[in-house]
Amino acid sequence: MALEVTAIMLGVDDLARSKAFYADGLGCKVEQDYPGFVRFDLGASSSSLALYPREGAAAEAGVSPEGSGFTGVSLHYIVDATETVDEVLRAASAAGGRIVKDGAAAEWGGYFGYFADPDGYLWKVAAG
Repeated sequence: MALEVTAIMLGVDDLARSKAFYADGLGCKVEQDYPGFVRFDLGASSSSLALYPREGAAAEAGVSPEGSGFTGVSLHYIVDATETVDEVLRAASAAGGRIVKDGAAAEWGGYFGYFADPDGYLWKVAAG
């Protein structure tokens, strides 16, 4: 059996704020919306994205909800054009995210930048 990522879950501090960031700010399509859970359909070529309150998600897994800095995970959005990288970064910033690294040429020949969502989850946006 091959491992497959079918959903990515983020534990968030403020579910309404994070839902607005992804739905209204970045245009993600809400597929399910419950008081303690939101799931977005990111398209046929992507896993879905789910949001849970951080405390509840940690309790479900049996771990502490505390965390800071780089957790060893970043989400990557690969796009077709360098202009799109900058557009996504601007949209994320306008929606309440924070630009961590402005779009810039990469040593491997591509172009990329990073933003953090309202809970600090890192997204790399890259064109190659």
